[in-house]
Amino acid sequence: MISRIKNILERFFFQKLGSNYRIWTLKRWGVKIGKDCYIDNASFSTEPYLIEIGDHVAISSRCSLVTHDGGVWIFLDEYPKMDLFGKIKIGNNTFLGTEAVILPNTTIGNNCLIGAGAVVRGNIPDNSVVIGNPGKVIMNVKSFKILVKNNPMKLYTKGLSPRQKKKIIQELDMKMQQT
Repeated sequence: MISRIKNILERFFFQKLGSNYRIWTLKRWGVKIGKDCYIDNASFSTEPYLIEIGDHVAISSRCSLVTHDGGVWIFLDEYPKMDLFGKIKIGNNTFLGTEAVILPNTTIGNNCLIGAGAVVRGNIPDNSVVIGNPGKVIMNVKSFKILVKNNPMKLYTKGLSPRQKKKIIQELDMKMQQT
């Protein structure tokens, strides 16, 4: 009973506290996590010890890293004890957008961008930008960088207060409306 209460409290705090607490907890659960990572409110399956995350990886809110395939449910009459598992490996300098789903047996290379809502399974090469369901490589990171550098809404607001950031964004929005 105490163990069950401890697990419930740990999961509650995992959802409510910041990235450093999440990383500490995930490491306790067996996830291998590199340096300089950021993990928002994400789901780490029932076998977190099958997940490996490289250095400088950001995992956005409501992402799911799923290490088992529940589809075997339909075979339980014939194989009542069957389970199916797969590892997940995320390379260095990778970003997972909001609500991305990473399925079992997936390796994401280094320097990748996984778009919001993408459902990814299989091997994603280094320097890939992936979007969609199913997730498809649509371009390389070098091409994406060109698009970002030329985007008129690109701003340098990291480290500013919310008030300063709001002022800059509103000024740019007014400029864009005038053109």
